[in-house]
Amino acid sequence: MGVTRIIAGAAGSLPLAVPSAGTRPTSERVRESLFGALESANLIESAAVLDLYAGSGALGLEAVSRGASSADLVERAPRAASVIERNVRAVARSLPDRRVTVHRSSADAFLRAGGPSFDLVFVDPPYDMTDAEVSTTLALLTPRLTDSAVVVVERATRSGEPDLPAGLVVDRAKKYGDTTLWWLAPADAADAGQPSAESQSA
Repeated sequence: MGVTRIIAGAAGSLPLAVPSAGTRPTSERVRESLFGALESANLIESAAVLDLYAGSGALGLEAVSRGASSADLVERAPRAASVIERNVRAVARSLPDRRVTVHRSSADAFLRAGGPSFDLVFVDPPYDMTDAEVSTTLALLTPRLTDSAVVVVERATRSGEPDLPAGLVVDRAKKYGDTTLWWLAPADAADAGQPSAESQSA
């Protein structure tokens, strides 16, 4: 069992357990950069957050620590889901007023079941998941997004730009060596004047 931590916010520096196998945690460097950008754009405070392929739950829990109102953490692997539940219990002591729910489900099954809409979504599938599979997940996700939602997809840089379904467009991309974060937005929001796409490297 590995260990990472929540970087900042009400639960900052709290250690989080990481599954020993079967997941690929987002590095602390990437998380720090990502959440700095999200906070600068005022995209976390009071947001309803969805963390698909949650692994340790670090992304969703970081968002809650920094002011998101709720987080739904979706993980199919039983061992990883148990680790997430352990992390949620630890974070709940620092954030008793925030709703955090763990769903033992595949991402696609969770999305097909319907439910509330989300303002901020993290999609961090295994790097060996095919582009077609990722596109299917994103197509199922699109109806569950608020009009001004932001979707952050983490993929191997070698995979290139995700194959997006109708209804989503790339807002920006940022590379961190072998990892690239793709920021997506609903197409209607982009047409209405959201910031244009930009590419950055780190």
